[in-house]
Amino acid sequence: MSSTAHTSHVDRVVEGPTPKHAQLREILRRMVERELPPGSPIPSERELAERYRVSRLTVRSAIGKLVEEGLLSRVRGKGTFTANRRMELQIYLMSFTDDMRRRGLVPSTEVLGCTTEIPPTPSATALGLGERQPAHRLMRLRRADGVPLAVERGWYHPGRVPGLPDLDLTQSLYAQLAQQYDIRLDHAWQTVWAESADRETARLLGIRPGSPLLVFRRVSRCKGEPVEDMTSWYRGDHYQVTMQLDRNTPDFGHPVNTGGTR
Repeated sequence: MSSTAHTSHVDRVVEGPTPKHAQLREILRRMVERELPPGSPIPSERELAERYRVSRLTVRSAIGKLVEEGLLSRVRGKGTFTANRRMELQIYLMSFTDDMRRRGLVPSTEVLGCTTEIPPTPSATALGLGERQPAHRLMRLRRADGVPLAVERGWYHPGRVPGLPDLDLTQSLYAQLAQQYDIRLDHAWQTVWAESADRETARLLGIRPGSPLLVFRRVSRCKGEPVEDMTSWYRGDHYQVTMQLDRNTPDFGHPVNTGGTR
């Protein structure tokens, strides 16, 4: 009897010093952590408002905080779901297509643009291009099982991949580089940092502006020759990075200069 009463008290919103949206947020947090498996839909805003006798605005505020924390995710046109476990971001030379297939997901790619233009100085330097020498610029949106996960904006050496714009850029680029040019990327410098989503990147990824992103800039080579300078913006609510550390003194070599790649 006392147990039932305790549960009833915990799972209702009451008048008091703690704001109602904060009370509801903790109720939903317990629901997510204890009752709902990853990827499960939560009740609609209307259902939650009726169940806990609060306003839709209060529900929206509580859900918004849990979305920011990464416990919930909104899918446009479908509703709000408990977040899936974060995927480990690959830190080795594998294409997005192969990486998603390895995880049992169906990859897809939308080409946002492919042009030939003058790259910013850091990218020109990374690719070993002369001043005012053009390069291929490729922008793509990458999805897995229909969920947008990453935006890629990159530059490619025109002398090493002269027909890049003519390739089927909705498919694995690395596979086509191997087939068409006998280019198999074998070495890369990669720099990682955190960033808040700007309006355009947020729109493409279906998240709110200001949401956390993991950003990877990778300059890749084949047999010592630079081919690719790619920056990728990954959703912070879907990815994490784990690295092995030891006490050896690192050889920094030629780390990537991240300035001006956007």
